[in-house]
Amino acid sequence: MLGRRVTLAASAARSLSTVRTFATAAPVSSTSPSHKVVVIGGGTAGLAISHQLLRSGKFAQNDIAVIDPALWHHYQPGWTLVGGGLKTREELRQPLHGLIDPKIKFYNESVGAFAPEENYITLANENKVSYEHLVVAPGITVDFGTIKGLTEALEAPDSGVSSIYTYDTCAKVFPTIEKLQKGTAIFSQPAGVIKCAGAPQKIMWLALDHWKRAGLYDPSNPAGSPIHISFATGLPTMFGVPKYSAKLEELRKERAVEGLFQHDLVAIEGNTATFARPDGKEKVTKQFDFLHAVPKMGPPAFVKNSALANEAGYVNVDDATTRHKKYANVWSAGDASSLPTSKTTAAITAEAPVLVRNLLQSMEGKELDATYDGYTSCPLLTEYGKVLLAEFKYGGEPKETFGNWFGIDQANPRREFYYLKKHFFPWVYYQSMVKGTWAGTKGWLN
Repeated sequence: MLGRRVTLAASAARSLSTVRTFATAAPVSSTSPSHKVVVIGGGTAGLAISHQLLRSGKFAQNDIAVIDPALWHHYQPGWTLVGGGLKTREELRQPLHGLIDPKIKFYNESVGAFAPEENYITLANENKVSYEHLVVAPGITVDFGTIKGLTEALEAPDSGVSSIYTYDTCAKVFPTIEKLQKGTAIFSQPAGVIKCAGAPQKIMWLALDHWKRAGLYDPSNPAGSPIHISFATGLPTMFGVPKYSAKLEELRKERAVEGLFQHDLVAIEGNTATFARPDGKEKVTKQFDFLHAVPKMGPPAFVKNSALANEAGYVNVDDATTRHKKYANVWSAGDASSLPTSKTTAAITAEAPVLVRNLLQSMEGKELDATYDGYTSCPLLTEYGKVLLAEFKYGGEPKETFGNWFGIDQANPRREFYYLKKHFFPWVYYQSMVKGTWAGTKGWLN
């Protein structure tokens, strides 16, 4: 932690590398640094892509540059494990500068503005950096301000409100779960795009299992249990992929969790949560003793307000090639891209090799020959010791690795998948993925 108190909004922004300011663009000078490839973002996508490029053997010292203001790099999928009391947040982060190969130039700065017509960017300190190819992968922002009163509730130690969605808030989740002995527990999920759409209910299932083991919740007798559980989601279903949604709905009913569908959390005041309904007029209020809140998320402002963005504010790239639809030397993958798939680390394992292959082909004047099919995955914890391993591609079509290998149905939670989620994925992430040597279902890269 930093040696001084900061607001949640500021600290979350720093942790997620989303603090950006704009600078007035000026012509790039001959003394400004220039690189063959500039990668915006030192998160999962940025590190995987920059190191895969480096490992191609086609780049010399400082041909590749990474730009990111963050001090720390976080394994964000692990924050669910922190919220469930299974790991500490400290073991899931490393200093960012130590993860970047010395052959890559690292600018520990914020981005100010893009000048894609002139092939340079302006840093927040007003320095210019030019490029031959640009990869934009800064992730997305977590906007606490989208829920009135959330920042204050998260900062209050005894509020009963917590969230797994930032480094600074995830450590509050499990103590808050443990503290609840009776009352109403609400778990929220917003409408719209968020990181890992299964995470809001992952933490719910872990909390339910904890309270069940503690004798505080009995799915066969919810009315007689000290704790009542509700899942309030801005979506009309439990999950976006029909196959897995059906299984999760079955679990919800089996475990007697109240489903509040199309309930979008918009405000917190004391122990009252206010939800918006689809018509935009009706508001529903619910009393709670425990609330796990998930705010809305979106592209960083410096991307959203740039010429690179589509109408929704994401980097406007081709769904298959990851190349920008207007600027042929601009590429994007990960959460900031317009790729219409769930925003997960697993998606990046499939996106990064496609982007890298096509960028290298483009540099050599060749046709792009790699295609991304929308593959993504959500290892969805359904209790301590079991995970439903959702894997799918564009169109919500299942693409199950273990189903193909062993003929099993991955919609059924399994203990083997739990060990992948808890142990293997965090290990392979820091040992291989951020180093550019892991491609998910395709295994290790040369």
